[in-house]
Amino acid sequence: MEKVQSVRGTYDLFGDAKRKMKKVIATGESVVEKYGFEEIETPIFEFTEVFARNLGDTSDIVTKEMYCFEDKGGESLTLRPEGTAGVVRAFVANGMQQNLPVKFYYHGPMFRYERPQKGRQRQFTQFGVELLGVETPQADIEVIAMAYEFLQKLGLSGQITVEINSLGDAESRDTYREKLVAYLTQHIDELSEDSKNRLTRNPLRILDSKEDCDKTVIANAPRYADSLNENSRQFFAAVLKGLDLLDIKYRVNDRLVRGLDYYSHTVFELTTDKLGAQGTVLAGGRYNGLVAQMGGGDVAGIGWACGVERLSMLLQEDTALPRPIAVIPVGEDTQETALQIAHQLRLAGFSVEQSYSGNMKKRLMKANKVNAAQAVILGSDEVATNTATLKDLDSGEQKTVALADLIKELQA
Repeated sequence: MEKVQSVRGTYDLFGDAKRKMKKVIATGESVVEKYGFEEIETPIFEFTEVFARNLGDTSDIVTKEMYCFEDKGGESLTLRPEGTAGVVRAFVANGMQQNLPVKFYYHGPMFRYERPQKGRQRQFTQFGVELLGVETPQADIEVIAMAYEFLQKLGLSGQITVEINSLGDAESRDTYREKLVAYLTQHIDELSEDSKNRLTRNPLRILDSKEDCDKTVIANAPRYADSLNENSRQFFAAVLKGLDLLDIKYRVNDRLVRGLDYYSHTVFELTTDKLGAQGTVLAGGRYNGLVAQMGGGDVAGIGWACGVERLSMLLQEDTALPRPIAVIPVGEDTQETALQIAHQLRLAGFSVEQSYSGNMKKRLMKANKVNAAQAVILGSDEVATNTATLKDLDSGEQKTVALADLIKELQA
């Protein structure tokens, strides 16, 4: 029979890789909950329009990467490719507009049909936050500070660069769009086919292009900062001042536009050169128009998300499980006592591995294989005298301990 394989772009998580991902998520939870964020879990699939309408019909996610299917009732559904649209849909559907501000965090699997590469798969795990209902720059400062602290707590602060830009308000965006279209039209023959198609539909997407020919043209494109109106300039200046006050180092990158249509004002990425060419490990921005697009009124929003797999690849410290205690019964008449002792040790908080079969030598070999720290050996003589032989598996030293004192001895 042919061996069954996992689907390309998916993988099985276990051992050290899974432990590192759990550490990333647990660290994220501990940080964002200090800022008053509460967990939300949205469905893994939504009506397709939740993503298609709100991510923008020229984005790569919508045009190339979404996993869409028709259910038995004829509805078009899509596996979620990102978290923000689903959280905002939940915000609107559950009538949360009366309880602003609303702070949510989430984590879970996302799905995109893209070329698998280091740290990027077709099913991947994302951790993210959304802050809804705050229009002032303080929200932008808070979520960036929160992201920075999160990565600091993972021990990555020396490896991370904060890149930030402003897309301004709708007026500024329209002004820049006009300048950009005029410039790109002069170079239309030099653009890739994708960028030619985007020129009339969403020219800002061209700034995201990874095609070499587009990069050459983009290098001399108008600067976004020159199109910001006074309100947008003041907003961005307040954000940067706040980051300065918190001693968060950053680099203004005026080519940073982010990949989705709903962003406005502040956009940011936290990047590293430790994972090759694809350097972004956390990204986000403000999306003041997204709630209105979903019929929820004029509610401001800002958030960020990170790929948990990519972050976990940067973790250096050991994530091994605590070393267990091995309980080794010798002979059939000691099995029941061993079972009781293993249970008592677990209730006391110890990790316990119990040998199920084999002679003493084989059971000690199994104990060493699971990296047990000590072995509790129970033979007929020990059971008869309510004692156990406690063996240190590193030094080889062993001693007799009364069963009543076993837990205290192991805790010492």
